[in-house]
Amino acid sequence: MTNALHLADARLVCPAGGERTGDLLIVDGIIVEGPVPDHARTVDCGGRLLAPGIVDLGVGTIDRAAARAGGIVRVAPLPDQSPVLDEPGAVQRLALIGRPDLWIHPIAAATRGLKGTDLAEMAVCRSAGARAVGTGRRWIADSGVMHRVLAYARDLDITVVSHAEDAGLVGDAVATAGETASRLGLPAAPALAEALAIARDLMLAEDTGARLHLRCVTTAAGFALVRAAKARGVRVTCGTTPAYLLLSDIAMSDFRTFAHLSPPLRGEGDRRATLAALADGTIDVLSSGHDPRGPEEKRLPYADATAGAADAATLLALSLGLARDGHVTLPRLFALLATGPAAVLGLETGTLAPGMPGDVILIDEHAPWQVDADTLPGQAGNTPFDGLPVQGRVTAMWKGGREIAA
Repeated sequence: MTNALHLADARLVCPAGGERTGDLLIVDGIIVEGPVPDHARTVDCGGRLLAPGIVDLGVGTIDRAAARAGGIVRVAPLPDQSPVLDEPGAVQRLALIGRPDLWIHPIAAATRGLKGTDLAEMAVCRSAGARAVGTGRRWIADSGVMHRVLAYARDLDITVVSHAEDAGLVGDAVATAGETASRLGLPAAPALAEALAIARDLMLAEDTGARLHLRCVTTAAGFALVRAAKARGVRVTCGTTPAYLLLSDIAMSDFRTFAHLSPPLRGEGDRRATLAALADGTIDVLSSGHDPRGPEEKRLPYADATAGAADAATLLALSLGLARDGHVTLPRLFALLATGPAAVLGLETGTLAPGMPGDVILIDEHAPWQVDADTLPGQAGNTPFDGLPVQGRVTAMWKGGREIAA
């Protein structure tokens, strides 16, 4: 007998099919069309949102509780793990530990030890389960090495995920140069560091014909470069996180280290440019940037604290707020959260179309709650959105048609 799940009376939101009211049938883990089998388990969705499960691209830490709270069914961890994901054994172990509740799609290191000098064994790591290769939290400064990485990745037909900040300009900076950094006396670097790195990576990607994903773009100049590159046919995509859409560097004003991120928060002009890039389709991926840090790393002077935020659990609620405010439609929102990252990783998932995996989330989009760093699900609660009232909660989640308990 087949396993059948009938999700009835839902408001379906699909990046490919738009919005409609109706039912969804999942048989043996796959979304199907047709009559509902007599033995199917029926769940009354009560008119709530039913959407594809989120694919979170570029997390620093695999955090099951935070992922479940945020509607995330698949994660692509950065190669900066322990050990670094630069050899097939480490990649394969990580790819297997999440199933069946949370599928893990590792991003393998582009260079050995992420040192930016010698190429890693990308082909072998891909065979072991890597879905992309990346530079991790750092940029590859040597243009010759990056050119070889992109050429090798092109031959493997795998995406290179780059962190685009010119390390020579950034140095030990913890803030973006400007009024806020000057007033606080923090080491700062010009926002130009991002555009310089993006320009170099785009030129190399264009020359090699490789697929390039810029993991987190945060500046007007950076988005202008991406738009122009897309217009001339460069195989580039880019992402960002809610922090750069909703916060500017003013959030750092009380030296609150929860706002110490990488890249650092930008000025208000760049924040507005990020919203514009979301609205006009320049941004392809919206992710959490989940990188939880405990008090031993955050309860320090701002310049000494470690960059990173715990935002997987808040990703869905913050994203729904962007739709309510009219920046994106709901189908476009789930393209950013599911279809876009799946495409970067070469995964066939992210829509509610027949034949797709039954990875779906049921959402009460109006459920109010307040972000509380002390009670946020997951390994740590160091979120810059601490105290923010939000709306939207996952009420149920299915992975391949199998319900994942909270």
